[in-house]
Amino acid sequence: MFKFVGWIAVWNLVYCPIPNYLLMGRWDKHIDGQRYNLIQFPMWCRFDCAGIGESERPWVNTGSKGKSVEEVKLGFIGCGGNASGHLQQLSNMENVRIVATCDIDGVRATSSAASYNANPYTDHKTMLDREFLDAVYVSLPVFAHGQPELDIIERKLPFFVEKPVAINMETAKQIEEAVVAAGVISCVGYQLRYLGSTQLARQILDGEIVNMAVGKYWSGTGRGTPGSWLHQMSRSGGQLVEQTTHTIDMMRYLVGEVEEVYAVQTNRILKDIDCPDNNCVTLKFKNGAIGSLTASWSYDPNDWSHANVLDILYDDRFIHWEADRVQVKENGQKVSKQAPGPSIDEVFVDAVFRCDESQILSSYSDAVKSLAISLAANQSAQEGIPISV
Repeated sequence: MFKFVGWIAVWNLVYCPIPNYLLMGRWDKHIDGQRYNLIQFPMWCRFDCAGIGESERPWVNTGSKGKSVEEVKLGFIGCGGNASGHLQQLSNMENVRIVATCDIDGVRATSSAASYNANPYTDHKTMLDREFLDAVYVSLPVFAHGQPELDIIERKLPFFVEKPVAINMETAKQIEEAVVAAGVISCVGYQLRYLGSTQLARQILDGEIVNMAVGKYWSGTGRGTPGSWLHQMSRSGGQLVEQTTHTIDMMRYLVGEVEEVYAVQTNRILKDIDCPDNNCVTLKFKNGAIGSLTASWSYDPNDWSHANVLDILYDDRFIHWEADRVQVKENGQKVSKQAPGPSIDEVFVDAVFRCDESQILSSYSDAVKSLAISLAANQSAQEGIPISV
């Protein structure tokens, strides 16, 4: 036994540039007063990315972009509908392995785990403590955000979290402060930013003066199960928080930051839910542009052609943006333009592998700003006055 322990100590000193503390379960390394977690056993000395750049990590076994030499090991907290899409996409990516799934519904956690040869959990802390993870996906209902993110950040793990990031600003700010303090990589599920159509729109608008933006999100999502958390204002924040946050985020991304909103809301059709089923929002941007947004939950549930649509006027021209294309006028003719773009999962996984978040377009801190607009609009409708963001 003593010879075995001594062999480990010698191996550690020879093969790692900086001596480890004795490994018991999850390894820790301390550099410049900061703790880094080893996430690979036995001796490749790989650390998480918090607070240290790749050039400062000579002991990390890395490869060039697109030619990694290690798997990125992922855990999931929440295994519902949104998580299923990410799980499927990630399972088809090279050098990615889903090693653990967690859901308070044990059947759902076990089913997801079985599909990807992963370990199931019903308690996220147990998963975080037992598994050697490179990053974590958080796919939870709006009201459930908070402690899971803080527990991930405490372990200095990169994380991907679905939008919206919280049910209120207090929770979002607490998590944001923890992210900044820990220096962990974060990515929020505003996937529309990564589309080729979005980047084309950014190129067209670059250097232009935007006059006005008009957005809409009409869907039938408010129809269905009245008692679900989605249809409870206190648990989802209603359509402006839970769903139309995508359109609001796109208006921010393409036009600029919002400084004031004024909103009116009504419930005309869906009387069995306590959320507004129709919303109108006026936005005042910091750069002087103005905007409007309409959102409906009572529309035809089979028609998604009016969801996430933007018209942006600049000078004497305008662009019409949708997820799959941008329409512009060229030589007096309307022209549709399309372009490929990476998936948000590809961008996040690459950021984790390379310890480089420069390609992430939707950090946690940025996403908090989109949440603030949705919450301000709800407050404006309740109080009947404009609200500063």
